[in-house]
Amino acid sequence: IYADPAKRLELYFRPRDPYCHPVCANRFPASSVLLRVRRSTKKQRPQQQPDAETQTQPEAKFEMEILGIVTTVYKFQGMSDFQYLAVHSGPDGKQISMYDKVLMLKPEKEEFFNRELPLYIPPPIFSRLDTPVDYFYRPDIQHRDGYNNPPVSGENLIGLSRARRPHNAIFVNFDDEEIPAKPLDAAVQTWKKVCTNPVDRKVEEELRKLFEVRPIWSRNAVKANISVHPDKLKLLLPYLAYYMLTGPWRSLWVRFGYDPRKHPEAKIYQVLDFRIRCGMKYGYAPNDMPVKAKRSTYNYSLPITVKKPVSHTVSIHDLKQGLGTSAASTSKKPASSRYKLKESIYIFREGALPPYRQMFYQLCDLNVESLQKIICRNDGAESECTERDGWCLPKTSDDLRDSMSLMIKQIIRSTRPALFSSTTSSEDGKEQLTYESGEDEDDEEEEEEDFKPSDGSENEMETEILDYV
Repeated sequence: IYADPAKRLELYFRPRDPYCHPVCANRFPASSVLLRVRRSTKKQRPQQQPDAETQTQPEAKFEMEILGIVTTVYKFQGMSDFQYLAVHSGPDGKQISMYDKVLMLKPEKEEFFNRELPLYIPPPIFSRLDTPVDYFYRPDIQHRDGYNNPPVSGENLIGLSRARRPHNAIFVNFDDEEIPAKPLDAAVQTWKKVCTNPVDRKVEEELRKLFEVRPIWSRNAVKANISVHPDKLKLLLPYLAYYMLTGPWRSLWVRFGYDPRKHPEAKIYQVLDFRIRCGMKYGYAPNDMPVKAKRSTYNYSLPITVKKPVSHTVSIHDLKQGLGTSAASTSKKPASSRYKLKESIYIFREGALPPYRQMFYQLCDLNVESLQKIICRNDGAESECTERDGWCLPKTSDDLRDSMSLMIKQIIRSTRPALFSSTTSSEDGKEQLTYESGEDEDDEEEEEEDFKPSDGSENEMETEILDYV
């Protein structure tokens, strides 16, 4: 038994086994009384009765004594977690214990550590929950007329509980030999069915020009350059480009017929997954970070216990009407820039903080001279395109992240006195950082009123993929 007086108590079924997961008890305050109860018995011979055998009847006597008051109790309210055993299957299928070869119970020689053995590293926890919960089953899905269930392959599939949306995007992996030269017929028909007004045709022409200037775009970069409703953009992108799933151009949209693996100049369009580093060694704690997080890691709910909010559904009729023709008159923003995002959503500039703690930048959108020098170190000498580094030199992404982290560290340190010295200066500093990061609260509220993001995973890249499957 291991007890932490401040937190919990752990009970081990196999205390000497390091792979044993304990049963945990939580600490609760109590106001109970501890009693000592004693029961003493004394045999008594009854009077003789005619035609009755001699019997002895015990006489019980109870004594109670109060020993003290119990102020703290530990309650085992959870279930036992899965147990992990260090065993190995032999040639005959028999399980063989590996504890004598894995556990070091005495000082061993060097040969003990050089033996070839299977790796036994149990996870810290198997179950997310240790208490039973009520499972709220979803109702039967009512699909539209004409919907047919997709064919199920022999693989184990995990899908969503709604019908797939007919966006008809083409997904390409880095190791695929061929790249698509034209969209799917279904994607063409879907966009032609929706594109019925001059606004839609103008947006289509603007997006074509963007892909002529630059063959590879991220969805956020497109949103920052043209004003288009997100639900219409989901139908327009598969009409003009295909989606890369893996490799240095993952999560990006590539113009049909363009293969970045064959063009060294596509190096500048590669993606960089950048995350702001937090920690005391960087001079600030996570709670002191002036850049807000998209969501909290500790504030999540299971889909089986909490009903997710229903997203705003958009019908074909709404899309044909332009989605916002009537609402544009009441909105503060003009129709030409109503759905546009700020440049900071995809461009990194020196002296400005990113809008979020995790950003996906294309290398050409890193508008800092020192970063471009790192990218262009092998210009003209690109020889091979790899899945990890693309056309760049190895460790280029690591060098870029180190330089960008140093810039952000200097910005946060320079603004730290204004942020944390006093309440007034903190508010001013936050306003300044909010402006620099391109997050205007009023504009953000207006955008949330205009549309709601689609249901799916909380991961931005995964959600985009699910929307097009």
